[in-house]
Amino acid sequence: MTNPIYAVGDVHGQLEMLVNALWLIERDGGPDARVVFLGDYVDRGPDSRGVLDLLIEGQRDGRNWVMVKGNHDRMMARFVQECEIADKSLPITLNWLDPRLGGRETLASYGAAVTDNDRIYQVHERACAAVPPAHIDFINALPTYHLEDELLFVHAGIRPGLSLAQQSEDDLVWIRHEFLRDSSQYPWLIVHGHTPVERAEHCGNRVNLDAGAGYGHPLATAVFEDRDCWLLTDAGRVPLTPNPR
Repeated sequence: MTNPIYAVGDVHGQLEMLVNALWLIERDGGPDARVVFLGDYVDRGPDSRGVLDLLIEGQRDGRNWVMVKGNHDRMMARFVQECEIADKSLPITLNWLDPRLGGRETLASYGAAVTDNDRIYQVHERACAAVPPAHIDFINALPTYHLEDELLFVHAGIRPGLSLAQQSEDDLVWIRHEFLRDSSQYPWLIVHGHTPVERAEHCGNRVNLDAGAGYGHPLATAVFEDRDCWLLTDAGRVPLTPNPR
């Protein structure tokens, strides 16, 4: 049996949930547990700044953590850096400051309020003044996937039929239907988030840990030993068994 490795689904600014998830992990695996975070640390929830502060502090302290990049993290960084209001992968009716995406909540956590009467350049100026450069540097340095033994951790998924070396960052942080509908067996069990589901699910070739924390639902936290998987709960481990679609 390999050493257990833990994974945390999309956090989306839910600092209290993240603190509880880390408590569950430490209770199960000790303070040096290996943890992979699946991206989307910001947007929608109330304390994106606090989430990034915690992750950056853990990285600085040498915690055994790996953080991969999510599409919401990239949208935040690009807005602050380049005033990019809409990622090319979004529908034409959406942008990062739309209430459905949660950019306003992220900026509010830094003390930068946004109103419907603001101009984009005004919001950008406030964001540049409020968001610490260290937060943007942290996001920009995040890897787009993490491969460990038989497990591939990635925010959104991969494009079927391409090797890891051929995958684009756009797909790794944004892909949905082409990946979710694919039932092929990969060389690894893919652990991902990005697409909210009612509860964490094991689909045979992949495990989806986005259980909707950004919408106030519990933050999914799992532990893997080889390809065996359990969810961590207040009552301990609960098996997450394959239920292929």
